[in-house]
Amino acid sequence: MSLGDSGGVEEGGRWVDSNVCHHQGTNTHRLVSAIPTGRSGGAARSSLPLESSGPGAYGMAGLIGARAGPGSLLPVRWSSATARPPPASKVAVRFASPLFRSAKVCKSRGLVAAALEVSKDGGTAVLANRQPSKGVIETLQNADAVCFDVDSTVIQDEGIDELADFCGAGKAVAEWTAKAMTGTVPFEEALAARLSLIKPSLSQIEECLVKRPPRISPGMADLVKKLKANNTDVFLVSGGFRQMIKPVASELGIPAENIIANQVLFGTSGEYAGFDPTEPTSRSGGKAQAVQQIKQNYGYKTVIMIGDGATDLEARQPGGADLFICYAGVQLREPVAAEADWVVSDFEELITKLP
Repeated sequence: MSLGDSGGVEEGGRWVDSNVCHHQGTNTHRLVSAIPTGRSGGAARSSLPLESSGPGAYGMAGLIGARAGPGSLLPVRWSSATARPPPASKVAVRFASPLFRSAKVCKSRGLVAAALEVSKDGGTAVLANRQPSKGVIETLQNADAVCFDVDSTVIQDEGIDELADFCGAGKAVAEWTAKAMTGTVPFEEALAARLSLIKPSLSQIEECLVKRPPRISPGMADLVKKLKANNTDVFLVSGGFRQMIKPVASELGIPAENIIANQVLFGTSGEYAGFDPTEPTSRSGGKAQAVQQIKQNYGYKTVIMIGDGATDLEARQPGGADLFICYAGVQLREPVAAEADWVVSDFEELITKLP
């Protein structure tokens, strides 16, 4: 494989755009991603197998570590290949199997563009919960509230990665993220370390939001409207930063008081001064506590958690979320999806089940 002259790579004699790879593989489900030189300043790639011996084989390290992050290269199976991919600004991200039958077009901004196809033999635990049971549908339709993760769910980006890259601390933060992904450090320790490396000032966060505005996931706005029409309240429960989530909530018509997220603290001149450790999402297991808090404060009987990661799955604990729906439209973490009550790749799947 070699770098091409036009921002792509040459692999097996085929030109591959820097934002999307076309690769002919074997009969196993695989994921290919490529990252341009762009903001990262390089095209380094690493290899990470996406294999599972069953949901029970994973602890928290496995749940977190299964994420395919920027610059990672996972094996892939493509149903077809083209001589040259579409323009980077119109990259189609498609779950090509009939079981992942959504397609979306995302705007490339130096981030990973990826495509996933699941083996047609159905040899993965994810497929078993692609179709919701009657009980799951009834719970969704009668829920008092739905709590959404933000990064890679409500929006297509990862807030802390965007901010770190913007502030010039992307590499150092990535090293701490790797520790968090292996489960070798508690979430709160990793959060503190990464923030101390970024040390974002208030002005930097505001500038980042202007220059790199969050990209809301396709169908999210319509889903929020549909839930509200069904008298279901909507909350944003995130390990990200409140300052970066407020604009997203405002655009979606979600009240600021319905945000539970980490609070970055600033000094009198707007300089970084730490974060609020009392926020439940600043520590491991915090989303379950956040959902419990929401239930108690509002007297809700049924609350659903929707997200893509291990911390979202954690919310489904006794007294916490009654249902966990895994959203795989941006990232697929297979061990997390395998434990979900329902896996969706497009928010339209939820919309069509609501009355």
